[in-house]
Amino acid sequence: MMKRAAAAAVGGALAVGAVPVVLSAMGFTGAGIAASSIAAKMMSAAAIANGGGVSAGSLVATLQSVGAAGLSTSSNILLASVGSVLGACLGNSPSSSLPAEPEAKEDEARENVPQGEPPKPPLKSEKHEE
Repeated sequence: MMKRAAAAAVGGALAVGAVPVVLSAMGFTGAGIAASSIAAKMMSAAAIANGGGVSAGSLVATLQSVGAAGLSTSSNILLASVGSVLGACLGNSPSSSLPAEPEAKEDEARENVPQGEPPKPPLKSEKHEE
């Protein structure tokens, strides 16, 4: 139970803390959209699609606003809640998702153990005389 609570706390904090970092890495900065970034390419595509301008409320406009001003308190609470749920789900999963290998019985022959002696190499090299 404690592991699940810790995973939920980490998930919530990570979700809230990752948003500004990811947006800044994409090019949505406090000073605006960075040149030659993913954000600039998104803005260019949106402007071409809308006939020259980026419409208010579009994805690019919203991300630009969040990059410049940050998320609101209610958005941070919602994001932390979703991150906590995901963290709790991941913290509750077993540490190993692979099934355990079946143990071989001592009576059974193992695959890698040779059953007989391997053939011996020739002692002398054979040369053909012509």
